[in-house]
Amino acid sequence: MAAIQEALLRGPVHILKRNRPSAVILSEADYETILSAQRPPIASGTALRWLLQEPITGIRSKADLDAELQANRDW
Repeated sequence: MAAIQEALLRGPVHILKRNRPSAVILSEADYETILSAQRPPIASGTALRWLLQEPITGIRSKADLDAELQANRDW
């Protein structure tokens, strides 16, 4: 952990796997900055209110959902 903390003083730490970029370790402050830039902060309130504010990413019919659930059960 000390080596990671020391490396983070110079910026994000890039992790390679088989000489290819695999992951990035960020400081908590950098991570929070990225999160706050991606979406507005969640106002205090209920989980339902938060869910209702989330954008709709796709619509599936009940039949599609039932078929997917059955396929997962059969697997």
